[in-house]
Amino acid sequence: MTDGTIVVGVDGSIAAQQALRWAALQAELTGASLVAVMAWELPGAFGWADVPELPDDLDLEGPASRALAEAVDDALPPAKAAAVEQVVVAGNPAQAILDRAETADLIVVGVRGHGTFRAPLLGSVSHTVTLHATCPVVVVRGVTEVTG
Repeated sequence: MTDGTIVVGVDGSIAAQQALRWAALQAELTGASLVAVMAWELPGAFGWADVPELPDDLDLEGPASRALAEAVDDALPPAKAAAVEQVVVAGNPAQAILDRAETADLIVVGVRGHGTFRAPLLGSVSHTVTLHATCPVVVVRGVTEVTG
């Protein structure tokens, strides 16, 4: 892969920062562009029948955009962070990654550890992405250092 696109899912977790670092290294090695995707959803705690009316001025995308920018800035050195395209979308996180990666060359996601017994298991987003992606997927575990 050269001069392609790498899509990385970001949710603000340590696992997502590790995925960002890995994806940035891969992008540097291959000359690919890096796209960081964060999705937001309305809480589902109200159930189907009792959905409250939301205020017209409610801004959920703004906080998500700030969280994504902070995650990219925390994970990468300034020069690498500045080169990352940041995309925030409303919807299911796995679907948002898959939609953005329709023409990508690679998807990178992190996975949160669940202790020794459940360690081999993937999270719901990484599991869905690996099952439905149309390109290779890297699931990052562990710590990835970024230099320069």
